[in-house]
Amino acid sequence: MPTRKDIRLKNYDYSQNGAYFVTICTHNRKYLFWKNYDTYRLGAAFGGPHEKILLTEFGQIVKDELKKIPSIYPDVVFIPKFVIMPNHIHLIIVINSYVEGGPPKAAPTIGRIINKFKGAVSKKSGFRVWQKSFYDRIIRNNEEYKIYWQYIESNPTNWENDELFINEN
Repeated sequence: MPTRKDIRLKNYDYSQNGAYFVTICTHNRKYLFWKNYDTYRLGAAFGGPHEKILLTEFGQIVKDELKKIPSIYPDVVFIPKFVIMPNHIHLIIVINSYVEGGPPKAAPTIGRIINKFKGAVSKKSGFRVWQKSFYDRIIRNNEEYKIYWQYIESNPTNWENDELFINEN
C-alpha cells in the first residue's frame, strides 16, 4: 500500500483560534448529494441568498450534520459558510475559544471536528460516504477569508470548471 502524504503543517496547533477552509470528497468521488445536477447553473451555496439545489437523502444528512457542529462545541466552533456539491463539500470552520474575562475554553482540533462529522454522516447513511482524510487551508487574514467565502458562494455556478467535476453522461 502506498503511504499517504501528510498534508498538515508540522507543529501547527489545529485547535488554535482561527478560520479554516475545508474540502471533503465522497469515496471515489461518487455523486451522492444532488438530485438535480443541471440546476447548478442557478447557484446553490447554503448560507447564502439562494438554495436552489435539491438535495438527495444523503445530501440532507450532510446538511443536517453540518448545522449540528456548532451545538456540539458551543461558543467555540462556528460554521459561517458551506456548500454541498454533488461529490464534495466546502466549508469554513471558525474556532474561537477566547472567553472575555476568563480562561479560554478547550477547543477541538479541525481533524477531530471533521472525523466526528464524517462518522455521523456515514453512520446515518448506512455506508462509507467519505474518502480518507480531507483538505484544509488555514485562512490567514480577512482578504483570504473573503476569497474563500466567495469561492464557496460561486462553486455551484462554476461546477463544470471545478477540478472535482466528473461528467457522468
